[in-house]
Amino acid sequence: MFLFFLPQSADMSAASNLRSEDQFLCSICLDVFTDPVSTPCGHNFCKTCISQHWDMNQSCQCPMCKETFSTRPQLRVNTFISEMVAQFRQQQAAKPGEVPCDVCTGTRLKALKSCLVCQTSYCQTHLEPHLTVKRLKRHQLIDAVENLEGRMCTKHDKLLELFCKTDQTCVCMLCSVLDHKNHEFVPLREEYEGKKAELEKTEAEIQQMIQKRRLKIQEITESVKMSKDAADRQKAEGVQVFTALMESVERRLKELMKEIEDKQETTEKQAEGLIKDLEQEISELMERSSEVEQLSRSEDHLHLLQSFSSLKAAPPTKDWTEVRFHPPSYEGTVGRAVDQLQETIRKLMKKKLLEAELQRVQQYEVDVTLDPDTANSWLILSDDGKQVYCGDVRKNLPDNPERFSRYAMVLGEQSFSSGRFYFEVQVKGKTEWTLGVATESINRKGKVTLCPRNGFWTVWLRNGNEYKARAESPVDLCLHPGPEKVGVFVDFEEGLVSFYDVGAAALIYSFTGCSFTHKLHPYFSPSLNDGGKNSAPLIICPVNQTESINN
Repeated sequence: MFLFFLPQSADMSAASNLRSEDQFLCSICLDVFTDPVSTPCGHNFCKTCISQHWDMNQSCQCPMCKETFSTRPQLRVNTFISEMVAQFRQQQAAKPGEVPCDVCTGTRLKALKSCLVCQTSYCQTHLEPHLTVKRLKRHQLIDAVENLEGRMCTKHDKLLELFCKTDQTCVCMLCSVLDHKNHEFVPLREEYEGKKAELEKTEAEIQQMIQKRRLKIQEITESVKMSKDAADRQKAEGVQVFTALMESVERRLKELMKEIEDKQETTEKQAEGLIKDLEQEISELMERSSEVEQLSRSEDHLHLLQSFSSLKAAPPTKDWTEVRFHPPSYEGTVGRAVDQLQETIRKLMKKKLLEAELQRVQQYEVDVTLDPDTANSWLILSDDGKQVYCGDVRKNLPDNPERFSRYAMVLGEQSFSSGRFYFEVQVKGKTEWTLGVATESINRKGKVTLCPRNGFWTVWLRNGNEYKARAESPVDLCLHPGPEKVGVFVDFEEGLVSFYDVGAAALIYSFTGCSFTHKLHPYFSPSLNDGGKNSAPLIICPVNQTESINN
């Protein structure tokens, strides 16, 4: 009877490594089979082990089940088990970089532990005596390492067990009483723990440095991406601007050519008219000259006298003495055209620069919603907090400290105490409105004067066409036509509040040199309904960067 090893799945193999390894061990030498043979009773042994066992005993008995054979069995190597053992050895063999077992013969298996006393490394099989034999259990085992000789004192051939703190070196027991007498010593493990703690601290510091550098790489990468995005925008803007410039130059050149050609055509027509009149008179004069010459040759006295009076009177002709032909002067035409072109380019560049500035500040868009706790009781807010208008009926709302009690005002829920932010509001169809930002500390209960001193930086519309910036002294703004959408930009650190006509990509007004000492909130006032004339809502809109370009 033979013992067969069936193939296992990966999970089964992983779960039964230890059991499978036991099956590959010879019960006589307790080592992995060498030339495995099977006895008639079905047990397996190394060929040499079972042969020597029978040589030393008078009877042929199985060491495992004690079955006795009347005649010594003819043993042959079990090729199947031999191949399985070979595969097992190959799987368990020490790989490059791993410590091999010093006891294994043939294929050397991976060592699990090294004995500092025996100066030997053992695989799991050969390690067994150190785990079971009382005398060997006292030996010091460590994870398998190479160069065990390096753990011995070269002078005294003793195990390095102590650490000399005075000389900062590992020593044996003899060193501590001879060469390093009166020095300070600690056990290797104690110094190991201390050094390990230092290494862990160093590792933590290194990891922190690595993380900082990775963050710096990320920062640089993001900066490069932002730079590339900015470069792409500038390239696109450059193409747009210079295309517009070239179109403007070509258009102005065509206008210049047409102006000169029209002048020349008018001049030629005038000259043609004068020349035609002169040629007509020349023709008439030549005809008269012919008549006069013919009459002067006449011998008929009566005929000459009768015809003389009619020929003597000169035909009606124009006095060309004072007639002057003045061709147009082209001097300065090109210069004037260039001046006009420069003015066109200046306006175009100003417009493009404002478009670029608007696109730049639009990058700081924030999501703004209206705060119902601050809304005056006449105001009606949309469910999404994006629209507000003044109703006809005053709502019964709690007079909480945040609420504006006297004027139709409302703040945004979001507050800002640093950085930059931007939002846009549609004002189309309204005859009155006020927009801007206000500090958290503004007066909300009594009379409110909109000015920076009181914590307001705003622009307003009154009577349908009167625009003002509410500075300490209000500034009249000339906006024709007025904006349909207003953009509000704040740079907290720079103390800047700017208002833009989004459709025209034009700057309306900027408050500069502002000193913000409190959090800022977006500020809105749709003003009173005015009998329905001003019923359109203020609408907080998402930014559409192509809008100003298309306009």
